[in-house]
Amino acid sequence: MGTKFSVLLLLFILFPLALAQLKVGFYNSTCPRAESIIGQIVAKRFNTTASGCDASILIDSTNTTESEKDAGANQTVREFELIDEAKVALEKECPSTVSCADIITLATRDAVALSKGPFYAVPTGRRDGLVSNPDEVFLPGPTISVSDAINVFAAKKLTVNNMVALLGGHTVGVAHCSFFEDRLSNFQGTNAPDPTMDPALVAELKRICSGNNDPTAFLDQGTPFVLDNQFYNQTLFKRGVMQIDQRLASDKSTSGIVSGFASNNAAFRLRFAEAMVKMGSIEVLVGNNGQIRQNCRVVNQGKPLSSGNLGQGKPKKPVDQPKPKKQKSKTKRQKPKSKKNPKNGKK
Repeated sequence: MGTKFSVLLLLFILFPLALAQLKVGFYNSTCPRAESIIGQIVAKRFNTTASGCDASILIDSTNTTESEKDAGANQTVREFELIDEAKVALEKECPSTVSCADIITLATRDAVALSKGPFYAVPTGRRDGLVSNPDEVFLPGPTISVSDAINVFAAKKLTVNNMVALLGGHTVGVAHCSFFEDRLSNFQGTNAPDPTMDPALVAELKRICSGNNDPTAFLDQGTPFVLDNQFYNQTLFKRGVMQIDQRLASDKSTSGIVSGFASNNAAFRLRFAEAMVKMGSIEVLVGNNGQIRQNCRVVNQGKPLSSGNLGQGKPKKPVDQPKPKKQKSKTKRQKPKSKKNPKNGKK
């Protein structure tokens, strides 16, 4: 068993503006057990399931404001509850000290290691953002060209090698069928499958995608629970699920890197770890910028939240309420219209 986290590995591209001032062991004096607490929680969930960072993706949408969590590019991000659980534990250990942004970063590192990927030192000291805007979410789409993808990563000062290594994180990723279904039957209006996809893979994905509610498929059909170089080997045999993944193997700008990683797992592990650390240090909030969110799902407002309210997306102060559906019916039950008919208000 393992954890699946495709977009989580690219969350750090969404950082707000600020210069990075991070360091390994940032919490050594203020919360010495922070990394071990997060690691234990990730390990517990890993063993029971098959999972610019300012943690703005964690903020719930409200009745009046949509958040990044509900943006289309983030629809396959999972394990928000893991972050909630870690935050509750850390607030008990050292209140208002460890940011949600650092929890994401450390939890991702631990999930990588538990997926038999590299364990790498993570600089910490991030602060949490105050705004979550779905219009600011931009991740390269599945049909993006390699040259355009290179430009997107270059804008964040990430090299072509960084980009290819980071997209290798798809080896433990999943995607909804809607992200690649056009490759299976009517590629670019041809009424035929994408000729760059192995026919056996086309048949398998058609079977998976025949279900309802936009099913998901593993992006690495070989070793989907292991963070290794098999993703690259799959693309060499035309078994890349996403179009951009397959294009990496054929584009002259990236094919050499793909071949190198496909033949050398140690090189991939090294470059992947380096790219993750580099990406995790881009445009983060530090110092007095932002805040240390007490509930990862809502921005701090007024009186600090108690640990009992963490992870529920419901602050004590009267700010815009997140979307939980049961809250409105609960309010109605508290004020029946008539004592003679207690059923009033339940409808």
